[in-house]
Amino acid sequence: MSRLEAKKPPLFISEPLTGDAVSQSLSLLSGILKSSYGPAGRLKQLHNGVGGCVCTTSQSSALLGLLSISQPVLRVLTASVRNHVSRFSDCGLFTAILCCGFIEHFRSLHVAPFTVIKISKHLLTLCVDHLKSEACGCRVPVDFSSVETLACLVRSILTSKPACMLNKTEVDHLTSLVLKAFIFTVPCHVETNAVLGKCVIIPVKGRRVVDSTVLPGLLLETPEIQLGKPLAVKRTGSNTIKIALFSVSMSGDGFNTEEGTIAVHHGVSLEVSELNQLLTVGKQLVKDEVGLVVCQKVMHPSLKQYLKENGVVAVDRAGLSLMEPLGRLTGSQAIASIHSLSPGCYGTLKDLCVESFASKHFLHLIPEDTVICSLILCNRSETAWDELKRVCETAEHVLQLTVKEPLALLGGGCTETHLASYIRHKSSSLPASTFRDLGCSQTQYQLVADGFCRSLESIAHSLSHDGEEILTDMVYGHCWFVPSGSPRVSKWSDLVSKCGCGVNGNTEDLSWRFLQGQSGSSLTQGCPKEPSVKAADLRVLDCFAAKCNGLQVAVETANLILDLSYIIQDQN
Repeated sequence: MSRLEAKKPPLFISEPLTGDAVSQSLSLLSGILKSSYGPAGRLKQLHNGVGGCVCTTSQSSALLGLLSISQPVLRVLTASVRNHVSRFSDCGLFTAILCCGFIEHFRSLHVAPFTVIKISKHLLTLCVDHLKSEACGCRVPVDFSSVETLACLVRSILTSKPACMLNKTEVDHLTSLVLKAFIFTVPCHVETNAVLGKCVIIPVKGRRVVDSTVLPGLLLETPEIQLGKPLAVKRTGSNTIKIALFSVSMSGDGFNTEEGTIAVHHGVSLEVSELNQLLTVGKQLVKDEVGLVVCQKVMHPSLKQYLKENGVVAVDRAGLSLMEPLGRLTGSQAIASIHSLSPGCYGTLKDLCVESFASKHFLHLIPEDTVICSLILCNRSETAWDELKRVCETAEHVLQLTVKEPLALLGGGCTETHLASYIRHKSSSLPASTFRDLGCSQTQYQLVADGFCRSLESIAHSLSHDGEEILTDMVYGHCWFVPSGSPRVSKWSDLVSKCGCGVNGNTEDLSWRFLQGQSGSSLTQGCPKEPSVKAADLRVLDCFAAKCNGLQVAVETANLILDLSYIIQDQN
């Protein structure tokens, strides 16, 4: 009889935020994230200790997905940020850095966590209300009748990830392609519950970025189709192409002995029986004037040959990821059984042709009215392509979010420094009743507000990776970058021309000061309601919905972690 090890009691860790291990881990994670932030962010290379793929990135989705984190407090933080990214795709690093900043600043205060949490919630409300008010100078309305603001939004996303390795020409080319692809996904006929379409990204690695292109409809890679030969496809009486979409295997091995006992009569072959059933399905498809058959899985060679002889184009191994866009493109319903075919499950296409790109051959499915398009995405290396794919998916999602809420926020650190100035201004003029309602003193409120503002300003600090001096002005509260090694001058306007977002110039005396996180004077006047320059002159824009949600997630997650009294770990 084997000896059994005695069960260990669980490990209780009280006041986890006071321990050195948590402090060091939090500081390390914060440093990794801050050094990855922005267009000049430093790349991180992630790989495991037993081989496998290597990922070079500065994106939060890849970083937080591949980092091995064992510290329970940090796992709460990263889980919250990853959930935010899964819903909004953007502002993941912003959310994580801000959350780390809140925790680091709040836990150093000699204020009870319960009080800190109540005050930070109040400060969050002030921020969100200000961002959603018409008076907020950081908001930029997005006009969908013009592409200037939309192009700035997409360009800001593309240039924020240096691992894509894009030059200006490539950024401009991809910006136009992403916008064109997005426009393809917008329904022409708006209904009560309109649903945006989908852009399917087709990988082509080892080619120039400017070779990328976008096509309406869907491309299916078909290596066996030979270019140059006419594509003979059966059409219906109305000159359309009928399509059948199968989600079930058509390979002829549909029987599975693991599911139970199969009784077979003497002399009967299961393989032959299955093939006969497939050929029966083929005859029904030909009779129903189907011109294109797409199978998610494998199709039997005999069935493919029979369909080809009868003018039906057959494509197999389409994959699960294409089933949903294929259904939306053609109006077909996926057929899950080869034993029953319903005429209502077929879809239609306007046309079908062969396209060639690089060394790949594709079937181009062209519908009557499409909300599905294909982006043929090229990049020189696999690493750069992987990062570019994630960036293009983020840009598409951000445009979809902007349709729902047609607003953007000024980027380049200006929204964060403006919010910090606004909070300092508001917190210095709150009535005494506010402190009574929150159950805190004015001093406690000011301490938490200062930590809140320092955390916001740390986002702007994170954009500097090469020793630039960072200024903020006393009029608009925007962020200004002074190149490293610049000479000391009596007038800052001699060194800075535009703020981080590009809205404000140095044409007026803005009373600049160093942005060191210290509490300074509040805004002396409100920010302009509209940008003072044309939208085409904007440098950087951020997604309004993603940044607002990221701000809320950062505060709420920091409050959750601050409220932790015990961590209980099972030792078995």
